[in-house]
Amino acid sequence: MDKPEKDEIDTMRMIVEELRQKGKIYKKLDEVQPKQLGIRNKIKIYHATDIHGYFTALFMISQKSRVLMKDVRKMEEIYGKLMVFSDHNFKYKMIKIEAPLCSKAQKAFKETGWKIL
Repeated sequence: MDKPEKDEIDTMRMIVEELRQKGKIYKKLDEVQPKQLGIRNKIKIYHATDIHGYFTALFMISQKSRVLMKDVRKMEEIYGKLMVFSDHNFKYKMIKIEAPLCSKAQKAFKETGWKIL
């Protein structure tokens, strides 16, 4: 298994700290490479297990352009691939967006069960 790079460790530490402040504590947090799911999107995907044994899918998007409705559909498609790859469902779906977010897309994310961080 490859040793994680310093910036990957810093990113994971930042994620864990931010989630801890929101009351979410995870005992396991693994990054899933987009290549493993057969996608080319520049997105960070994490598979987390909380202290109660529930699974959480955590997506991180960082882009300059606005997140639109088509991106919501794409995230749902990626989420479906993650479920097949992991061979189980997730109790929670969280997404951290570091980009402008269209109001229709925000509403669509909430309607499809995503929690926006």
